[in-house]
Formats: sequence, structure tokens, C-alpha cells
Amino acid sequence: MTDLAWLDAAVTSARPKAVAALMRYFRDLDRAEEAFQEASLKALKSWPQNGPPRDPAAWLIMVGRNVAIDALRRESKSEALTDEDAVSDTEDAEGALVSRLDDAHYRDDILRLLFICCHPDLPSTQQIALALRVVSGLTVGEIARAFLVSDAAMEQRITRAKRRVADAGVAFETPGAVERSERLGAVAAMIYLLFNEGYSASGGEAHLRLPLCEEAIRLARLLLTLFPSEPEMLGLTALLLFQHARSPARLDASGAIVLLEDQDRARWRRDLIAEGEALIDKAMRHRRPGPYQIQAAIAALHDTAPNFDATDWVQIDGLYSGLEQLQPSPVVTLNRAVAVSKVQGAATALAMIEPLAPKLSGYFHFYGLKGALLLELGRADEARDTFNRAIALARTPQEAAHIRLHLDRIEKSSIEKTGDAKRKAAGKAAREVNLEK
Repeated sequence: MTDLAWLDAAVTSARPKAVAALMRYFRDLDRAEEAFQEASLKALKSWPQNGPPRDPAAWLIMVGRNVAIDALRRESKSEALTDEDAVSDTEDAEGALVSRLDDAHYRDDILRLLFICCHPDLPSTQQIALALRVVSGLTVGEIARAFLVSDAAMEQRITRAKRRVADAGVAFETPGAVERSERLGAVAAMIYLLFNEGYSASGGEAHLRLPLCEEAIRLARLLLTLFPSEPEMLGLTALLLFQHARSPARLDASGAIVLLEDQDRARWRRDLIAEGEALIDKAMRHRRPGPYQIQAAIAALHDTAPNFDATDWVQIDGLYSGLEQLQPSPVVTLNRAVAVSKVQGAATALAMIEPLAPKLSGYFHFYGLKGALLLELGRADEARDTFNRAIALARTPQEAAHIRLHLDRIEKSSIEKTGDAKRKAAGKAAREVNLEK
């Protein structure tokens, strides 16, 4: 890995903890982000020369804190700061509790910040978008793709959320037990989207953004410690574990996507699968099914099948049907169509997804699935057009390369058919000539 690549990975991994600590210290969203950016620039100059620090997050927090304090002093025309007036109390009891739960060297400010971003004064979509931007450092484009909206619309959403937090004077203390319960759903959704961003690598990386997945799992486990009997938190944590267990087999040596049916299941992480099974079993005993529990059950059926052909598609179809009722979504229906194609055939699945076209017109996976179904039905020309639309929407080189494989197969089949037709025509002409003789 090059120095630049290592720096990027280290800074990206340290960002959540560093920004959260700076946020707690200065109680200002923009100042915390600016301080982190300045600290990152200093790291870019210092680390290649002096070597990486033992604790990159601590280094970035300290440098960012000093940068921000200098800025505050300049803004106050070099007047001495009143002791702790411009910063927050760093010794609150809740922070110490989270530190013990997380067993970290210093207080885990990330979970605190997640609950702050998910303040009830903000609409739910703004809560999650703000947390993804501020806590996890995802770009506006990455968050927009997660929400299936334009970059401009997401930029406005995040800007409005920041302004609303500033205008409302939202307290930067960790919320109490009641507030945490009220905001749990939004925090869980943020963790889920954070994991999905790392799993799908929509930023265009040649490798999976594993640190994002691992951070999401860490946060889910920490949240589960605070809510040990909440079935949906059990389900969410299990879902992330089941998905992450497949990561070692999802890309081949060249970085190309390996479909689930072609993955080497011996490479899947059985320790994570076993942990996920224990959690989903515990969740189901509560008999309060929810979206995360159902998704985890679906993932469990994939992960525990000895091979792809042994997958219980009938049960998966039934689970998706239940998920559609609890959480209606065109993406849920699209996913269910995969199971339907295995149980009832490609024609039925194609009829199911056709009405989704207006809502998923900018969604890569819609055209990828539709093209595959058309190809299975022998409608090669329609499949070619659909795959071309998919490749235009690909978010990563790996997605584009996967669609090109389908297009290459269609082209090869077309050439072979043309060659067969020409040979048949030539044979017919030769027979006719012989008859005339």
C-alpha cells in the first residue's frame, strides 16, 4: 500500500472518533469538521516524514483541538479564553458509562454523537443524512445514492439539518435513557446505511470499504449493550454479521464481483455466522418481528445453505412477503423478485418488477435484474438495451465490468447464431445448385 493510500485509510478510519470528540469539545458542527480537516492536512505533511502515530485518532483529536482553539482566540482578537467557556464539560457521567461499555482507551464519543444527530427536532431523513455526513464522513454523493435522491437534494437536506441544529441550540450532552429509546430507530437506520455504504463500496474503490462495515458492526454491538433485550437491535446486529461474513469471497483476485452462487463458501467467516445465528434466535424468542429481524432471517438462510442450489427460496420468498407488509418499498419488492424467479420462474418475476420502473429509473440493480430476467427468457435484444441502461448507472468499475460480461455473452451468442444462419443458407444454396444439375 502506498503512503498516500495508508494515510487515507488511517484518516478515514479515525474520522468518526475524532470528529465526535471535537464535537463534544466545541459544541459546533462546522467547527468540529473544520478542525478535523485541518488536522488531516497536517497529518498529510507530518506522518510521511515522522512515521504514523501509535494512535491516529488521538493525534487527530489533539491537533484538531489545538487548531480550533487557535481559531477561537483569533476570532476573539487574541483575548484569553475563559476557562472551559468555549468548550464542553469533558467529564460527564454518561460519557464514562459508554467508555466502560466499549472498553476503549478513551470515551466513545461516536455513540453520543449519533444520538445527538438523531435529535427529534430534525426530520428523520435529515437525522440520518446528518449523522452519515458528520459522524462517518461519507460524501454527499454517497449519502444521496443511499437515499436514492440527487446530490443537490441531499446537499440541501444536510445544510438545512446543520442550520436547524445551530438555530435550535441543540444540547450536546448525551441524551438520557428515555431520549435514547425515542431515538433508537433513527440511530439503528444510520448504522444500517453506514454498513451498506461500506459493503457496496459505492465510492468506486477497487476493494470493499471494510473499515466502514467493521465500524457499523462495532456501533451495533455497542448499541446492543445499551438495549440488550430489544429484538430489532438483535436483528440488526445479526444482519450485519451475516452480510459481513461473506466479504472474503465477494471479490476475486482481480477485484471483480463474484456472485453469491459462485462464491467459495469455505472462505465465509463461520465465527460471524454463528454469532449472527445466536442473536437472531434470541430475537425471535421475543415474538415481535421487525424489518431487521426478517432481513437477518433471509441472510441466515443464504449463509447456512451448504451450497447455492440448496438455498430455501420458498422460505426466502415468504420472508420477503412479510417484509413488504412491514416495510413497503420498491427495493424490497425488487429483492423479492429474485426469490420469485427461482420459485415461479423469470416471467413471473419480470411481471412483478415492471411496475417498479418509474420509482427505480435511476437504480442500477433494477436494470441489472431486469436484464438478467429478459436474457433468461431468451429476449436478447431487450436484455442488451436494459444492460446498457444498467452500465450507465453503475457506481463502481466492478459493477460496470459485471454488466459487460452479460453484454459480451449476448454479443458472442449473436455472432454464433449469425454464423449458423450463414452456414445453413450456404448449405441450402449448395443443395439447390446440386438439384438444378
